[in-house]
Amino acid sequence: MLLIPAIDLKDGRCVRLRQGRMDDETVFADDPVQMAGRWVAAGARRLHLVDLNGAFAGEPVNGAAIRAIAAAHPDLPIQVGGGIRDEATIAAYLEAGVQWCIIGTQAVKEPEFVARACRAFPGQIIVGLDAKEGQVAIKGWAEITDHRVADLARRFQDDGVSAIVYTDIGRDGMMTGPNVEATRALAAAIRIPVIASGGITHLDDIRALCAVAASGITAAITGRAIYEGTLDFAAGQRLADELAAG
Repeated sequence: MLLIPAIDLKDGRCVRLRQGRMDDETVFADDPVQMAGRWVAAGARRLHLVDLNGAFAGEPVNGAAIRAIAAAHPDLPIQVGGGIRDEATIAAYLEAGVQWCIIGTQAVKEPEFVARACRAFPGQIIVGLDAKEGQVAIKGWAEITDHRVADLARRFQDDGVSAIVYTDIGRDGMMTGPNVEATRALAAAIRIPVIASGGITHLDDIRALCAVAASGITAAITGRAIYEGTLDFAAGQRLADELAAG
């Protein structure tokens, strides 16, 4: 299982939010490129970048920082989410060196957009489904919809998305551990990979996710834990590799 460091961008800085609330942030660094280099040096094989302002604005806001990170690490796979609402934005990110674009709000509001994007950019589209008690949330988690996670995930797998990033809002940034059972259930319900997100705090959380990885969980995104030091990123990836090796 791949461990993916998250770099959440707000006003050009690296921050973490609690449960997606823009007014409950912790600033961890002023230089996103330097932070990306820190995780690469620690052995990261992929980065997860989120334009938090973009998620609320509905268009890229921290695009300059994202392009700078991609330019600094041209051989590193990068996935980007936040404010991706049209094909022009996807094309611009891919041209800048991003490997995957994550569609969240727009996937729920206009599912056909995902199908069009998959046709235009095959193999480079991921859908992010953020949920609270199984119900999908959109607009930076400000609005809870009537959609069930598994139902939407099955639709998007048929459209050709590469993976689903599944975030349990109640766990994100709260340092309470991931929702292992809900993540496992989603992975078992679909044929494409699931990337777990939200709540990873300690090495025991890595063990718990690896124990159910065979259901289709191929990676896990970690944020606050590696910034606050409750999880050593390099140690976490080593543990995941050891468990995968048997």
